[in-house]
Amino acid sequence: MTATSDATPVSNEDRTALTDTVTRFAHTEIAPHVDAWDTAGEFPRSLYRRAADLGLLGLGYPEQYGGTPASYALRLPLWRALSRHGASGGVLASLLSHNIGLPPVLAHGSDAVRAEVIPPVLAGEQIAALAITEPGGGSDVAQLKTTARRQGDDYIVNGEKVFITSGMRADWITVAVRTGEAGSKGSAGISMLLIPGHSAGLSRSKLDKMGWLCSDTAHLRFDNVRVPARYLLGEEGAGFRIIMANFNGERFGLAASALGFAEACYDEALAWARQRKTFGAALVEHQVIRHKLVDMQMRIQSTAAWCESVAAQADAGRTGPEWVAQVCLLKNHATQTMQFCADQAVQILGGMGFMRGTVSERIYREVKVMMIGGGAEEIMKDLAAKQLGI
Repeated sequence: MTATSDATPVSNEDRTALTDTVTRFAHTEIAPHVDAWDTAGEFPRSLYRRAADLGLLGLGYPEQYGGTPASYALRLPLWRALSRHGASGGVLASLLSHNIGLPPVLAHGSDAVRAEVIPPVLAGEQIAALAITEPGGGSDVAQLKTTARRQGDDYIVNGEKVFITSGMRADWITVAVRTGEAGSKGSAGISMLLIPGHSAGLSRSKLDKMGWLCSDTAHLRFDNVRVPARYLLGEEGAGFRIIMANFNGERFGLAASALGFAEACYDEALAWARQRKTFGAALVEHQVIRHKLVDMQMRIQSTAAWCESVAAQADAGRTGPEWVAQVCLLKNHATQTMQFCADQAVQILGGMGFMRGTVSERIYREVKVMMIGGGAEEIMKDLAAKQLGI
């Protein structure tokens, strides 16, 4: 969930100011409406414009496209505060889906394509999405079957994509396709193609989910979709490398977000424990409850420190195999922290933790997609082992 990295040092004052801005935005524009948005199955498109007006959508992008260059250390507070105070994975996933859809455009699109696509997305006027996963593929990107065959000045695209965040209303979809010879397999022959959302032959079906209820998640079908060849990102056959590089930023963003969601669960559990009385005393006065809260803090603090360390390494340009392994391990650790804190918070809230409308109940349902999205735990462990030479 990231764009480009700017290693320019940032001050604590900058980070605090950004955190305050995001916190106010989340408290006023998101948190009061999440339950209604979950019921509706979407949030208003106007939220993109309001986030853009504060510069939140453009953080990490070049100024020439309407963005603000930012290091990992500066973007970390954005993800963390938006998750902690907005407390909705559905809002976060769709509102920031451009951070997985646009980086390949920024890094590999032509000047003309970048100028056409990036500014309106960062301005909140259009929505960008990424489409990699297929019905039969899951985390095995090398097995994708969607094809793009060159025909004159166009590509003709056929195939399907599934579990696509912002897929129902995306104006631009960055799609992994197979441009190799018919029957080609593996990572060879995979390319990245930017497909306009209004393209004839593109159909979309909304998916029902356990969590992220206000995020539109779609099954996409491409039936002889004609895409101008100028929307090819990079060279033919370079798609697999582009995808792998894009995953690193996405996984770090997921880790930072999981940290914020864990904090949201802690906040609600602590507030409840202080005001809820049982057997003549507040819950927090019972040792067993205090221990649960301390166990939550222990995991939150370790995750926060690890996020800061990985961000600092990236900003220092140390993004080799060891850093990739760290990102994979951090994503697992952070989502496990989120899982633990959601579980403990629901337990502390008791019956209320089982009721819709509490933060912890919502986040409890959203844990699993965080542990699966961007690469499942098992994939993360195997990839980390390979990067570390184990």
